[in-house]
Parts: sequence; C-alpha cells; structure tokens
Amino acid sequence: MFDKRLLKEMPNAKSYIWKQVFCQWIALLMNIVLTLLICVLFIQLFDQQLSIEKVVLILLVMIVSLMIRAYVLKKATYYSFKGASLVKKTLRQRLFEKVLSLGSHYQDHVRTSELVQLSVEGINQLETYFSLYLPQLFYSVLAPVTLFVLTAFLDWKSALVLFVCVPLIPVSIIFVQKFAKKLLSKYWNSYTTLGDSFLENLQALTTLKIYQSDAYKQQQMNQEAENFRRITMRVLIMQLNSISIMDIVAYGGAGLGCFFAITHFQNQTLSLFGALFIVLMSFEFFIPLRQLGSFFHIAMNGIAASDKIFKILDLPVSSDGQYDLDTSFDIRLEHVSFQYDDKRPILKDVSLHIQPHQFIGIVGESGSGKSTIAKLMMGYHRCLEGYLYMGDYQRSDIRDESFMEHVMYVTHDPMILKGTVRENLNMFSQYCDEQLWDVLKQVRLDGFFHEQMGLDTPLLENGSNLSGGQKQRLNLARALLKDVDVYIFDEATSNIDVESENHILNVIETLTQTKTVIFITHRLQSVIHCDEIYVMQQGALVEQGTHQELMHQEGIYHHMYQSQQELEVYSHE
Repeated sequence: MFDKRLLKEMPNAKSYIWKQVFCQWIALLMNIVLTLLICVLFIQLFDQQLSIEKVVLILLVMIVSLMIRAYVLKKATYYSFKGASLVKKTLRQRLFEKVLSLGSHYQDHVRTSELVQLSVEGINQLETYFSLYLPQLFYSVLAPVTLFVLTAFLDWKSALVLFVCVPLIPVSIIFVQKFAKKLLSKYWNSYTTLGDSFLENLQALTTLKIYQSDAYKQQQMNQEAENFRRITMRVLIMQLNSISIMDIVAYGGAGLGCFFAITHFQNQTLSLFGALFIVLMSFEFFIPLRQLGSFFHIAMNGIAASDKIFKILDLPVSSDGQYDLDTSFDIRLEHVSFQYDDKRPILKDVSLHIQPHQFIGIVGESGSGKSTIAKLMMGYHRCLEGYLYMGDYQRSDIRDESFMEHVMYVTHDPMILKGTVRENLNMFSQYCDEQLWDVLKQVRLDGFFHEQMGLDTPLLENGSNLSGGQKQRLNLARALLKDVDVYIFDEATSNIDVESENHILNVIETLTQTKTVIFITHRLQSVIHCDEIYVMQQGALVEQGTHQELMHQEGIYHHMYQSQQELEVYSHE
C-alpha cells in the first residue's frame, strides 16, 4: 500500500502528512457534529418540541462547526501544497546532483529523455502520492475507527457490520495492486521509449530528411505510439474495473449498515435518533477509503516512476580523474572502438594524432562516427575500447573541471537562453562590456545589436528572434570569450546561409594561429585549409592527409568533394 523507502527518503515530508491527517480528522469530527445537530433538529420537529430558541442555538452551533471545518480543510490543502512542493524540490535537486556526480558521461547510464520525463512527469506523480495518497491512507484508517466508536454507543451491531465491510475496499486495492505494478512498469517503459525516440528523431530531423529516412522513422514511431496507446488503454481499463469494484463494496456496505439500523428501529431496539444518525453516517465509513481508491492508481504510477528514479539515484559514482591538463597538449586516439549497444558498432579501431595548434578537419557522411569522436573527447562516454589520451593522461583520468578549462565544444544547435545578450554572454559576470563588444565585433554581430538595444537586447527562448546564422555567431562569441586551448566545432556551420558560414570560418581560421581547432563537418569546402583531414566512413578512419593529398589519392574524399562541388554549381545555376 505504501513504499517504505519513499517515506525514508523524504523525512521532512512526514510532518506535513500528519498535519494534513489531523486537519482531515477535525473536519470529520465537525461533520459528525453537524449530523448530530440535524438529527436533533429532526427529532425535536417530529416530537413537536422545536422552539425558535432551539433553532437559533442549533443554527449557531452548525455555523461554528462549518467555519471550523472550512478552516481545517483549508489548512489541510495548505499542508498538502507545502508537502508536495518539498517533495518535488528535494527529488529534482537530488536527481540533478546525481547527474552532476555522474559527470559528463551520465548518458552511459541513463538517457536524457528518460531523465527529463522522470524529472517532470514522474515527480509530478510522486507529488500526488505524498500530498494526497499517503495522508488519505492514514486518514482512511483513523476515520472508520472514530465512526465505529461513536456509532457503537447507539447500535453496536450496525456499527460492527459497517466496520467489518470497510476492509473489503483495501482488500480489493491490494488485489488490483498485484496486476497494477507490472502493468504500470510496462507503461513507464513504453512512455520513456517513445519519448526517447521522439527527442532523437526531432534532433536529427534535418539529417533524416536529407537521407530520406524520415518515412522509416515515422513508421517506427507510429509503432511505438501504438504500443503506448495499447498499454495506456489497459491501464485505464484496470482503473475503471477497480473503481467499479470499490463502488460496489462502498454502496453495498453502506446499504447493509442502513438495513440493520432500520431493522433494529422496527424491532424497537434502536431509537429513531440512533437509526437516523447511522443512516446519515453509514456512507461516511466508506468515503475515505473510496477517496483513497481514486488516488490509488496515480499513487501506483508514482511508485512505478520512483522505482526508476531510485535506480538512477543508486547508480554507482565513478571517481573523477585526478590529473590536470597542461596549457599545451596533444590528443591521441589509439585503436578506439565504441558502440552504444550490441546492435551496431559506431567506431571501429580508430587511431589518430592531433598536435597542439593544429587545424584538424574530421569529415564523412552522417552516421560515420564524426560526432562520436568529439563526444568521446569531451568525456560524454567512457565505455570505449582502446585508449584516448590528452597529453600524458587518459581522458578518464583527467578531472572534468580541469578539462573544461582547456577545451570548448561548440555544437550546431546552440543553447540560447531567454534573457538579454549580456546575460547569454556573461552569465557569471566575469567579463566587462568592452570584452563582450570585442567578441561580437569578431563575429560581426556588433552592428546588429547596436541597432537594437545593445547588450540589453532581449532574446527569446532558444533565440527564436534571431536567424540561424546569428544564433551560430552568438554561440561562437560565447566560445571566444572562454579563450581555451582546444576548440571542437561539431557541424558549427550547418543549416545557415553561406555569408554567415564564411564569417564563422574566417573567425575559426584566425583561431588556428594560436589554438588547436578540431572542425567536424560534412561540407568539405570548409576544411580545405586544414593541416590534416581525417575521413570517416561507417565508423572507420579510411583516409587522412591534407586537402591536396586527398584529392591526389582520388579516393572517398575526392569523390565526396567532387559530388558536393557539382551540387553547389547546380544550385547556383
């Protein structure tokens, strides 16, 4: 009925749960007082002993009871909100801290889409578990006991019948729980799989369209969506059936209690007052547990999500590296192989050597493994075969903090935050305005922002009020401010106009005079001035050399370059 670990992990939420239960119990007592007053009013009227004074007194007491009831229910809602807020804040903070402790290679253990879904939808389900289900669970035990004690003074047999029928609801819940846990686990697996596919396909939409694979991915996502629809319908059917069972038990038990009370009144073993009170309060025995049943399925969904959350929180944390990088270092890949799963290898026995202050190009078709090399350099994945050296140390032995001080990874999809230009470039207020204008001038954005509101120009979420080229150049300006030793540009000029691309390439080529630059691209015209070009095909390094050397070989690079040149000439015509 409840998860002990969830309670153990959230000790601060317990006080809000008990306060909420206490408020609900006081509200129940006020409801009992109101019912007693209604019975007294009816009996006085029936016996023709009702006077104006008694009516006024009864109404005053009823108004006071209603006010107390309204107040404690409002406080219960307040405690529910506070407890839920605490749970969400605590769990999200713990998940965030866990991801930070796992380091940049956290994706070896958990997918980003699954992490997002659990942080949002999963924790929202747990909010209901703590704010509604758990308080209702304890109140559902307290309320029937309170009502049984009171009604037993009037007619212990009717009270006993009602009290005995009450446990039939939790018995039905436990019966359903055995099926619900497995079903909801399948539901979350299907949910996270669909979310992961959606995010992956959305990010790769341009590439899928280029290689005409969008129809295949659409068919694949349709199948996953259909699986999710089926499991969702099974969950809804289970919920509907269990609610029907609980309604039968609740109404049947209340009806049985009323039957005994009326029978005892007819046999003159129970007064009219007692019979009326039991009839009016009979369903109150079952309302708390009936309400618990309505929260049960959301709570079970939360518990299913919590299993996945705890699985992440229980992941072992590998120790961070112990070495720091020097200012100038080379990069070596020695017989590196890598794959995300057992189905398809991404890199196959790749070896390359990048000297300090070199301008390196890594080219190849989409899916050839170019970006994977960059991600391995950044430490996003550690489960590789072979060796990846940064200077004298393997990448896994270097502290992430030290690594980030020397290496900058610039992607094709810059993260532009909602705020001003200054806030996007100077998030931690470590640069002066002169430095900001200097880098904006380098990327030729200074004129545009001068025409707007300068560094206070507002930017919308994801930079939606900027063009693709302006977003890329703003991202480059942010990278230039960092002033690191190694820059890795991963398709940094994709999906932008030729003029913007030329501006970015000019800045990058200027960087190569003092920095190590690794330029990953599918457009070969961008790498003709590189000191060394590495050509990837299906995860393997197939060719390397300068542009002139590779063109003389008349191999894969030569064929790709000629094909792209013909396409560009055709597009200009």
